[in-house]
Amino acid sequence: MKGIHVDSEIKPLRKVLLHRPGRELLNLSPDTLSEMLFDDIPYLRVAQQEHDAFAGVLRDNGVEVVYLEDLMSEVLDQNPELTERFIYQWLAEGDIKTKRWQDKLYRYLIKHYQGKDLVLKTMEGITMKEMHEEMGSSLKAYSLQDRIAPDDDLIVAPLPNLYFQRDPFASVGDGVFVNRMRFPTRNRETIYAEYIMKYHPDFAGKVKCYYDRSYHASIEGGDVFNLSETVLAIGISQRTSPDAIEKASRNLFADPECRIRTVLAFKIPESRAYMHLDTVFTRIDYDKYTVHPAIIGPLEVYEITPPVREDRNPDDLEIVRLDMKLEKILEKYTGVENVELIKCGGDDMIASAREQWNDGSNTLCIKPGTIVCYERNEVTNSILRERGLNVITIPSAELSRGRGGPRCMTMPLWREDI
Repeated sequence: MKGIHVDSEIKPLRKVLLHRPGRELLNLSPDTLSEMLFDDIPYLRVAQQEHDAFAGVLRDNGVEVVYLEDLMSEVLDQNPELTERFIYQWLAEGDIKTKRWQDKLYRYLIKHYQGKDLVLKTMEGITMKEMHEEMGSSLKAYSLQDRIAPDDDLIVAPLPNLYFQRDPFASVGDGVFVNRMRFPTRNRETIYAEYIMKYHPDFAGKVKCYYDRSYHASIEGGDVFNLSETVLAIGISQRTSPDAIEKASRNLFADPECRIRTVLAFKIPESRAYMHLDTVFTRIDYDKYTVHPAIIGPLEVYEITPPVREDRNPDDLEIVRLDMKLEKILEKYTGVENVELIKCGGDDMIASAREQWNDGSNTLCIKPGTIVCYERNEVTNSILRERGLNVITIPSAELSRGRGGPRCMTMPLWREDI
């Protein structure tokens, strides 16, 4: 399975991209949590055990699991001339602006890390302590800042959100969005996707890019849903802007080979709790969706299509607000009758708020009616089983501290046509 083929949220999942949590989590501290978009610090060893269990569940269900760090390592191994460019790009986007510091850090990385270790080190970040140990007293000669910086200063920040692989890019039909992330701490995550899509033999020349990380407007994969072969849903959220949705829509519609001809823009409240559409809404079967009950009222949906009249500028878009209940919208655009919205936490608003915070609505469908959920959301999981869903649970005490669930942790690369 080379290239990308994902035109559904529920067709059988055959290949998926993950990132196993690594030492980047060890460079989190209480003082940097807010900047790094974390609310707590996961315990790395247990988070890795939980993630390995998740990967095992996927493999047991016929899914090929590939890892971001492996694909990026293969790119550099097969194209060694890219290594220098990659490192300097990573340093520049990591806010290392002076050529002297860039050169110093480049030499440090090349001297101590090769292959996959180099890729993992760029995810981990670099501390002042490491450079003190490397250069000794000579480091202090560089600048006043170097003289006064404490050992725990981060020279290049880590990328602790990387185990949420849904966000840096998005599989859209047979193409991809390489996203511009909303916050600086996450924007460097998309460097890996850019290199993999351009240079890895499984993707290079096989995947069209419909959104580029160089664009000015932010969009993140947790807001992107393949509702059908012809309909794409995108959340207008804390992390995804209307400008990005319009740009992506124009690019999709401009490609005559792209089957997507309707984009539905779902506006959700801008809040830390509702950071992406998939934290409040996911599809789990042909006719069933999980939904956080608090967003049903505030939800606005807009239909975006190419211009109807031939004399219109092809860059124009037809945008219409849909004054319909959510169930009716989903029925209309998926061609399924009697859609059921299953509330996270049921009718208990305390359970609903608690389990939505712990990603009770963030499920990963691996085939129609079979979903992976965090085991901690017992109320929601029980309701889903009562509705006839096959619920596979995974441990989540530490993974959930990063504020993302099974869908957030996965980027489907291939779903089988039914």
